[in-house]
Amino acid sequence: MTKYIYSILSKTVILLCFLCGCQSYSFAQSRKAVKKSTDVLMFATPAAGFITSLLLKDYEGTKQLVLGGATSLATSYLLKYTIRKQRPDGSDYHSFPSNHTAMSFQGATFIQRRYGWKYSIPAYLLSGYVAWGRVYAKRHDGWDILAGAAIGIGSSYLFTRPFAQRHNLTLSPAVFSGDRWGIYASLSF
Repeated sequence: MTKYIYSILSKTVILLCFLCGCQSYSFAQSRKAVKKSTDVLMFATPAAGFITSLLLKDYEGTKQLVLGGATSLATSYLLKYTIRKQRPDGSDYHSFPSNHTAMSFQGATFIQRRYGWKYSIPAYLLSGYVAWGRVYAKRHDGWDILAGAAIGIGSSYLFTRPFAQRHNLTLSPAVFSGDRWGIYASLSF
């Protein structure tokens, strides 16, 4: 099963990188080409997680990915339109945070949380390229991409649970006889 997951994730990420790399290679890595490649690659890690979860019939994982992605997207746009920080290239006032970085890191963190670290290394490398590319293309500065990465990682941590858990730990608030309260914990072996 582990080899099967790795095979699916690896092939998906490699194919997406190859297709986008072919497009950006012809532009010789100009700022415009890097911007275009990051516009496309921001979807590579969420797409890899989505395709993998569907191929594994891991519909709970699909739901977790969509919830994390929606949270990341909503948070990014809420902050963009509230803070209104000017972009380094002066094109508009939607620099903070980097939505491209948030989406890319959300997908990479989903893969890491759901399927393990060894499957997420290519996804994190790709997310690092997206973050670097947004700064190189003068669409964001360091604070924008750090905030975007934090939003993406945080939204995945909120919703994503490991695919193969050894123990099913459940914690929930509880009220005991009137005004006493506490935490209910359940652990399966």
